[in-house]
Amino acid sequence: MCEDERLTPFHISLYFSLFQYWNMARFHSPISISRHELMRAAKIGSVNTYIRCIRQLDAWAYIKYKPSYNPQKGSLVYLYTFNTADDNTKTTGSENAGSNTSGNADEMPLLPSINTTNNSNNKNNVKEAAHPLKNNKKDFNTGNKKEKLREKKSIPPSLEEVQSFFASRKQAVQEAEKFFNYFESNGWLVGGKTPMQNWQAAANNWMLNSHKFSPNQSKHKAKHLHATTDKNYNEPL
Repeated sequence: MCEDERLTPFHISLYFSLFQYWNMARFHSPISISRHELMRAAKIGSVNTYIRCIRQLDAWAYIKYKPSYNPQKGSLVYLYTFNTADDNTKTTGSENAGSNTSGNADEMPLLPSINTTNNSNNKNNVKEAAHPLKNNKKDFNTGNKKEKLREKKSIPPSLEEVQSFFASRKQAVQEAEKFFNYFESNGWLVGGKTPMQNWQAAANNWMLNSHKFSPNQSKHKAKHLHATTDKNYNEPL
């Protein structure tokens, strides 16, 4: 990774978050992931950035990514064992995989699982053992709704997303930057108090009201000023 110039801090953070879940799953592969939980662990706030990074890690052979389009089943990620020397992963693989003695993480058999709010393969997590009913249907539905809401709203958006949205409305790039800088400075609050729920709707309102700040307004006010050239300056004020 140190020698790969294509990688950004987002790629590194995402890979180490995946490695953490792989570790908690006792290096079983594949692991079932939740996008919401993985973005929180990797400190990635944009869904577009997350999708781009995980797909690039797959294309660059760091992982094998199998996206799931079923809301009740998490996507699958295979992680590779890059170390060619003998290590604990070989023993673990042979003990859990039965006939599989190669020790390669990507060759371990698929363990059927349904992802909830974290990692369903983590059977030895102490927190889940203390609360066996935590991953019930109610918690799963709540986490699923929050994930869908985050995907839809994606607040705060990136500057590129805002610029692309304004460009689709045939607005100037400067307007997109004004909108982004204004709400970025106040914490994406509407009216200075209420958290923004839909930045696209706020951007549309911004475009509708942008004409109020047009330079033509000042020219219009200048027409009301009248000056005379025949004033007698000998008269006292």
